[in-house]
Amino acid sequence: MTTLDYDFNLSKLERVMSGPGKVMRLGEELERRALRRAIVVTGKSLGGSTLLEKVTGAAGARCVATFQRARQHVPRSSVDELEALIERENADSLIGFGGGSPIDSCKVASHRFLEGREIIQIAVPTTLSAAEYTHGGGVTNEKTLVKSAVSDPRLQPRTVINDPELTLETPQWLWVATGMRALDHAVETIYAKRHHLLSDALGTKAISLLIEHLKPSIQTTGQTQLAHRGECQFAAWFSIYGSMNTRFGISHLLGHQIGPRWNVAHGITSCITLPHAMRFMADIAPERFGPIAEGFGIPFDRSNPRASALECADRTAQFIASFDVPRSLKDVGVSPDEIRQIVPAVLHEIEERAVVDKPITEAEVIGLLASSY
Repeated sequence: MTTLDYDFNLSKLERVMSGPGKVMRLGEELERRALRRAIVVTGKSLGGSTLLEKVTGAAGARCVATFQRARQHVPRSSVDELEALIERENADSLIGFGGGSPIDSCKVASHRFLEGREIIQIAVPTTLSAAEYTHGGGVTNEKTLVKSAVSDPRLQPRTVINDPELTLETPQWLWVATGMRALDHAVETIYAKRHHLLSDALGTKAISLLIEHLKPSIQTTGQTQLAHRGECQFAAWFSIYGSMNTRFGISHLLGHQIGPRWNVAHGITSCITLPHAMRFMADIAPERFGPIAEGFGIPFDRSNPRASALECADRTAQFIASFDVPRSLKDVGVSPDEIRQIVPAVLHEIEERAVVDKPITEAEVIGLLASSY
C-alpha cells in the first residue's frame, strides 16, 4: 500500500446552482457580483432556439450582446471574433450557454485579457461535457488542425447554473456522448498517477450515477426525465472535480487529437477510445481500478487487480454499446491509412503532460489507435 503525498488545490468555482428553473436566477447572480455588461456566448443551434431568450431574458438589461458563433473544437477564428466583441462592448462578464465549445470559447477568449482585467464567467451548461468545472480550455489551429490548451485558475467559471429544463432540446446523441465524456473523466481521474482520495470518491459516485440515470434520462418524459437529467448533471460535476490536480490520461490525449483532425465530437471520441485506454492502463496500474470497480458494482480482487481492471474495461465497453453511438474510428469515417497522422501530436502531449507512469512508444500509440479502429 502506497501512502499518498499530494496537495489538493481548490478552484475559483464559488457556486453551483442546481434544479429546474434555476436559470431564472441568472440576473440575481449578475447583480450579486455587480456585473453590468455581460455577453451570452453560445453556438448556432442554441442561438436559433427559444432557450436563448430564457437566458438573455433572465440576464435582463445586464446582457449587452449575444455571440452565437461558438463552434465545435473552438477554432481560433471564432475566438478572435469573440475577443473583438468583448473589446467593443467593454464586457465585464461572459455567460457560456451550451456545451463545452461555448464554455471553452469563453475561457480561451478571457485568457487574452488576464493581464489587464479579469472577465468573470458564468456557465449554463446543456450537455454533460463538464467543461464548466475546469480552468482550462482547448483551442484549435485551423491550419494544422492541432488542438492546444490555455490554463489559468482565473479562467474558472465562478458560478455554474445546472437547469435540467435547458437540456431537453439537446440532441439525444450529444447528451449520451457527453455522458460518456463524463464517464471518461471519472475513470481517468481515478487511475491517474496523481489521483487523490477526494477525486477517487467523487469519480466512483459519478460512475454509479451515470450507470443508473443516463439511460432513463433519454427514455422517460416529464418530471421523471428532469429528475434523471439532474442526477446526470451531478455526475458530470463529480466526474471532473479536482481534475486540474489529477489530470486525465491516454483516452483524453487521444481524443484531443482525434476530435479536431477528423471533426469528431469529444464525447464520441470517449466512446471510441475509453475501453482501449482502460485495457492499456490495466497493464500499468491495475491496483488503481478499485474505485472504478466500485462505481460499476464489480467485486475488486486486490490479489489479482489486472483481472478486475480488465472487467471494468469490458463493462465500460458494454455500457457504451447499449447506446446508439459510434464506437470505432471506422464508424466516424476515418481511413485506416490516416491514423498515423496524429501519432506525433499524441506523443508530444503525453510527454508534455506526463500523465502516464512510463514512457509511451510510437508503437504503443499506433496499437491503441489500431484497437480503436
